[in-house]
Amino acid sequence: MGSGVRLVHILFSIAITVAYVECNSEGDALYAWKTKLKDPNNVLQSWNPNLVNPCTWFHITCNIQNSVTRVDLGNAGLSGPLVPELGNLTNLQYLEVNENQINGFIPREIGKLGKLISFGLEKNDLSGAIPDSFEKLNSLRFLRVSNNRLSGSIPPTLGNLTSLEIINLNSNKLSGGIPIEVLGLVRWGNLRILNVSDNMLAGRVHRTNLTEFAVTTIIQDPKART
Repeated sequence: MGSGVRLVHILFSIAITVAYVECNSEGDALYAWKTKLKDPNNVLQSWNPNLVNPCTWFHITCNIQNSVTRVDLGNAGLSGPLVPELGNLTNLQYLEVNENQINGFIPREIGKLGKLISFGLEKNDLSGAIPDSFEKLNSLRFLRVSNNRLSGSIPPTLGNLTSLEIINLNSNKLSGGIPIEVLGLVRWGNLRILNVSDNMLAGRVHRTNLTEFAVTTIIQDPKART
């Protein structure tokens, strides 16, 4: 009986240690991002790396295990890049940083966020390609990166993300065509909205006869773009 109690105490201590290390790792990741951002409105003032975990920081939400599940920094006046360390937020579900001046490339490490539901970075200054690593975001339902400067082609591997409901890629500098794999999400997945208007895409997409598909995509001929 005594050995059983000791075993329970040991296992409990191990669980607490793992949770503590994970929380510190997430705090380190978020603080690494803070150091790269310009924050004229001091919205990140509470992001203190000396605290036990980031769950008391403003704009951060955690689960009951004190692991970060949401980052809400929309319209906060921030500028600067995303950082690879964000890939360490393994329980993150919502990354909402719309209407700022977030610039640079989207780190490939974002593809490590297997529980991510929403990637909301519309109305920023992101450039470069949509990373192929997004194919690993199997929980992703909302991909909103409109009104940036993203270039390159739309990754066909997005078609593997059958949880996607909304894809807003409009008002970027994307080129090529819409992969058939992505269009297939209308029939075989859960896609309700696909907006790729105001890019440099070639070809045409006809209106779907599926009533569940709320928005018709608009494809612009690159020769018509000025």
